[in-house]
Amino acid sequence: MTPETVKKLVASGHIVRVQSGAGVAASVTDAAYQTAGAEITDQAGALSADMVLKVRTPSDAEAALMKPGAVVIGMLNPFDAAGLQRLASAGVTGFALEAAPRTTRAQSMDVLSSQANIAGYKAVMIAADRYQRFFPMLMTAAGTVKAARVVILGVGVAGLQAIATAKRLGAVIEASDVRPSVKEQIESLGGKFIEVSYDTDEEKEAAVGVGGYAKPMPPSWLARQQVEVAKRVALADIVISTALIPGRAAPTLITEDMVKSMKPGSVIVDIAAGKGADGVGGNCPLSEADKTVVKHGVTIVGETNLAALVAADASALYARNVLDFLKLIVTKEGALKIDLEDDIVAACRMTQDGQVTKK
Repeated sequence: MTPETVKKLVASGHIVRVQSGAGVAASVTDAAYQTAGAEITDQAGALSADMVLKVRTPSDAEAALMKPGAVVIGMLNPFDAAGLQRLASAGVTGFALEAAPRTTRAQSMDVLSSQANIAGYKAVMIAADRYQRFFPMLMTAAGTVKAARVVILGVGVAGLQAIATAKRLGAVIEASDVRPSVKEQIESLGGKFIEVSYDTDEEKEAAVGVGGYAKPMPPSWLARQQVEVAKRVALADIVISTALIPGRAAPTLITEDMVKSMKPGSVIVDIAAGKGADGVGGNCPLSEADKTVVKHGVTIVGETNLAALVAADASALYARNVLDFLKLIVTKEGALKIDLEDDIVAACRMTQDGQVTKK
């Protein structure tokens, strides 16, 4: 919650308790919450509420403070079996907002998009900070400076925002994605699409994606893509990789040989860091979760929570997503109503009545 959304809930007749210090990292003071009508309490007071709003899955200690029959809403990770079982064992009804369908009606509560948008922006800003040259082309009395060459791998919400941000900074941009349908979006933002042919029916079917996400591509297509991407990466100054498939390890898009081919001083920002096979690497096997390392003369940034580095706006957008979801399960009279005929509510429900409802 932010003071903006607290005010709306209080106006609807709800009692809102906020754990002391919860908003400090996002520049929101306890006083600001109190002014909006919230009660400031300790962790136990907040977690013992009828409905608990969080960002991440509750820990064992947090779940122990929740009362049976309560509702918890957050980014609970539908693929975290242990976390979901913890909620079921605590007797709470859990809703994972990441599981909302990619439909027009669900857009206002799409937490993955709101946070990925921020991640794409921040990835470029970090790259600009780490890169030791200008992004735009400059003509000065001391000579001309060439524009930075940026390659974006994976063109979902984060990738599109990365393209837009890098373009505003004056870079020359190329982008790759398994879905040919994104070509028009890339070009509309000023980037160039890296073309890879689709030679078989299997490749064409996989390229369509599902539910707004990319699907795993056949090895034959990935081999051709790797050849085309390798050519661009060798010439790039900045590479930003954003490719993630829900419930699967992040695909390897930037091999160690590609890193070796890059110019000294180049920068890679791997948004998928820590999500590679067995939790090692990401889209680049050399990236390290929450660390910035230099390998073969290339700076590789492995920040895993980019949205938290833009905490004020990340919190504001997330709080609005949560508020819009609440409208689906709380009546105007303030009563809880879990309508499983509603496709969004049904998709997000992970636990109820002591059971994990989504496998």
